[in-house]
Amino acid sequence: MSESLKKIPIKVEAANKEGATVSLYEAQKKLYPRSVRGLFNNFRVLFVIGTQLLYLGLPWLQWNGRQAVFFDLINRKFYLFGLTVWPQDFVYLAALLMCCAFGLFTWTTIAGRLWCGYSCPQTVYTEIMLWIEQWVEGDRNKRMKLDAAPMSLNKLRLKSTKHFLMLAFSLWTGFTLVGYFTPIRSLVAAIPSFGYGPWETFWMFFYGGFTYLFAGFMREQVCKYMCPYARFQSVMFDADTLIISYDEARGEPRGARKKGSDPKEQGLGSCINCSICVQVCPVGIDIRNGLQYECIGCAACIDACDDVMDKMNYPRGLIRYTTENALEGKYPEKAIPSRLKRPRVVLYSLVLAIVLVAAVTSLLLRKPVKLDIIRDRASLVRETEEGWLENTYIIKIINTTEQNQRFAITANGLPGIKAKAEKAEIDVRAAETEAVTVHVQADPQYATKGSHEIHFVLQSLNHPELRVEEKSSFIGE
Repeated sequence: MSESLKKIPIKVEAANKEGATVSLYEAQKKLYPRSVRGLFNNFRVLFVIGTQLLYLGLPWLQWNGRQAVFFDLINRKFYLFGLTVWPQDFVYLAALLMCCAFGLFTWTTIAGRLWCGYSCPQTVYTEIMLWIEQWVEGDRNKRMKLDAAPMSLNKLRLKSTKHFLMLAFSLWTGFTLVGYFTPIRSLVAAIPSFGYGPWETFWMFFYGGFTYLFAGFMREQVCKYMCPYARFQSVMFDADTLIISYDEARGEPRGARKKGSDPKEQGLGSCINCSICVQVCPVGIDIRNGLQYECIGCAACIDACDDVMDKMNYPRGLIRYTTENALEGKYPEKAIPSRLKRPRVVLYSLVLAIVLVAAVTSLLLRKPVKLDIIRDRASLVRETEEGWLENTYIIKIINTTEQNQRFAITANGLPGIKAKAEKAEIDVRAAETEAVTVHVQADPQYATKGSHEIHFVLQSLNHPELRVEEKSSFIGE
């Protein structure tokens, strides 16, 4: 796929010259990232393993006899361990998205594209595909030689094995995605007969197929040409943002030299021009050319350069995390943490804290039982045999707790008002909804013509501390 993006010639007329052909796109070359070891690579491995254990493992956890994390779209309920989110609670989804957005803005302002370099699904899946590629085909040089070699039985075997493993992993990710919406144990049970519905089949292959396409073939092209974050990140960057930088003052002029030689005597900087920092870069840029929007902040070049500096007995840090102002000497690097107090960071953090505190507080104060009161529109008011006025309501009781509940319904708001439910005691199972018809009667001398405010009271019989009150209206005549 990476070889298919060729130059697209566009014919334009140059001034005072014959027609000239120019290219708006550079020819795409396949990258062969070199493996690297070091502190930041260990962090990347940790994040890859951690995110995949979380994503692939969560659907298998059980909670109170059901899947711990399960998005039941059919019944419109989301289960998150002991929390059940109903359609009425989707304001929390908006709060979650706001927290994610402002969290990303805050972190980008502080430390650049660390999300891209360590936790982005595209980065994580690409890293896994590279592991598969390196395990099957070998290191960077072996992979380059294999691709350049003519087709042979051995090459066919290696390529087939690699793509089989990539496809298997990709389909596993698609299978897991569907497992968040259809119980994953039932999906496993249906494997022998492939007894899946059309939507389940579609999403398995859709998500798996794009994982295979993006991480197995397109890779850095997604980050460079498709991801919008790369384009608007500059809005959140400033001269105090922590970024990966090449110390040009120390490194230039670059040039090859023998190990143990004094670069000052040769008029050289610390950079030996080995280009290993370019070879390990997953997007193929040269960090020595300065900050570029393609840089995903993975720090592979830092690990590679530090390793070279160790071999040359030079100090580490020729390529390092620093800020533009610190690199220019406007303040020492030990003062970088003090720059977190700048207005942009404070405002982003403040908004994030407000949204987070409001959402958590609202969630903690959320009523464990909800009432949805619907008036019977077919008969607003009728007169009983005793001469009282009666309104009919359909009350939906939503039990958001993880325990079965037994309730009794009463009403107040008018003198002598009476509420008669179909059943004296109403049983509602954990995380379920129960609809009950309630007839409310009021004395006509108090329930005069017009609307009167009343309140329904739902009292739990097995948990006396659980009591919910909801406002409604009674129509008199």
